Amino acid sequence: MIATALRHFAVLLFVGLCATSVRASDQPLFHSENPLAPRDEWGVLHQMPKVDATDYFPRSGSRWYYYFKSRHELLRDPAYVASLQVVLRNRGYYCGPIDGIMSEDVSFAIARVQKNYVQRVTGTLTVPVRRALNLP
Repeated sequence: MIATALRHFAVLLFVGLCATSVRASDQPLFHSENPLAPRDEWGVLHQMPKVDATDYFPRSGSRWYYYFKSRHELLRDPAYVASLQVVLRNRGYYCGPIDGIMSEDVSFAIARVQKNYVQRVTGTLTVPVRRALNLP
């Protein structure tokens, strides 16, 4: 009886060690918090055939470029709209294509963000929406 209990304990200990040894935080290349990082349609960072050391450098320096632009300039930039679509999709507000085009679906998703964060619902990109989505 004691041998069986020890065997069950060893199995549970082994399973617990295996479960804690592989976590999502152990793979920083595939779980970045930077919404401007290049990702595919599933939210995973792009896989290149040839990986350079600079491919995974933080791109937080490029955020300053967007801080000094107006909302109209940002929505004309396809790269910014695509990153907005990715962030909205990752948070469950948007389910359309990631194409970099500001459409009515993106406006509806922004309106849902504004409603959830108790803001005035206009469907336009505002500074409080950008802050709520952690976008520059």
